Amino acid sequence: ARLLKILLSTTCHRFGSDLRVYAFNPSHHARVVNPSERHIHSRWDQTPSQHCKPRTQSTICLRLVPVDTMPTIDAADEALALWVFAFASSHICMSAVRTTIIASLGETANALNLVGNENWILPAWWPGDNTGGNKIFPDYMTAGRQVYRVLYTAVSFATLGSAFVAYLHSSTSSMDNYAMHAAEVQTSFLYNVCLFSAALSLGAAIASLFNASPLGLMPSFEGLSQEGKDENNNPGKTIAVLRRDDALKFTTRGLTRITRHPLILPVVPWGFATAYLAGGRLCDYILFGGLAIYAVAGCFAQDLRVIREEGSVGTVFQTELSQPLGEDGNERSQLTLFFEETSFIPFKAVIDGRQNVNDIIKEFPWIQLLIGTVLGVFIEVLFVQLLSEWAVQV
Repeated sequence: ARLLKILLSTTCHRFGSDLRVYAFNPSHHARVVNPSERHIHSRWDQTPSQHCKPRTQSTICLRLVPVDTMPTIDAADEALALWVFAFASSHICMSAVRTTIIASLGETANALNLVGNENWILPAWWPGDNTGGNKIFPDYMTAGRQVYRVLYTAVSFATLGSAFVAYLHSSTSSMDNYAMHAAEVQTSFLYNVCLFSAALSLGAAIASLFNASPLGLMPSFEGLSQEGKDENNNPGKTIAVLRRDDALKFTTRGLTRITRHPLILPVVPWGFATAYLAGGRLCDYILFGGLAIYAVAGCFAQDLRVIREEGSVGTVFQTELSQPLGEDGNERSQLTLFFEETSFIPFKAVIDGRQNVNDIIKEFPWIQLLIGTVLGVFIEVLFVQLLSEWAVQV
């Protein structure tokens, strides 16, 4: 016991740590023995004769805790974690019951005579789809989806915005640690790896906006040729036009051959890389690491709903049918087929033979990825810099 005490005391002094002694007695709850700085205190310190024989049979657990680096959770970190959880849980829960919400909102819009209203049309420069034309609310289900997206966005701004404010307050209280971290890592190899990872993730997310996917945000378009007319309404030159056709999103192509979630999954490496670049503090990992975990959980929840046939996921579209997808089961069958051809884990569909590498190489949006990655470097550096400046101003 004396030898152990000397060795541990030397170790504590060498690494600037505090030794915490946990005593567990089978007849009592675990308790923490009060430590003194850089010294060991246990029940064996009472008398010399007790160094080798404790009064009761207990299990002594020793743990070294670095005094200067041990993370602590304060009120600001707790508020941040609460808002991150509120953001993630509200989105997953709203998505789980989205079919019911959309139907209710659509019926409400129909009751208010908003559906089919000739005065509610898209701007002339925005291409309408192949079913509803340029009407904003061509049918009640489309109206329900549009209102649902507005509500979904409002909840996002409220919860994620509050989380960001809580992050800035928490970040302000740990600016000293940030300054030490920034001075140490900006020239390190890990810093460059994280910066490249964050930039590449942003590039992949930007490229996914040009790759039609049923789980993406952007609509899909097809190029058409249309006969133009002159000022006298006589046939003129043939012109190229764009027509929205979201049914094209169900075609597996490019990024969706790698993963069916090309927009959301890049948040995972971006989140953890940004947490390190932003300071590597507890608040950084709560916010950005929490967003990374939410991305995985959200994508998994989407897949689970499709597998269980519990409703639609992602964006919902119009096709050549007279009814919106989902009304007669067509959307579900097309979505199921898309899921059967793709994978959640990147490249899993390639490994098990459902997709071909040559098709990925031919269809991959290389130019968009390259431009997006270059932009991602500047965006990430500017974002991290703004985080530190905003934290000072809070």
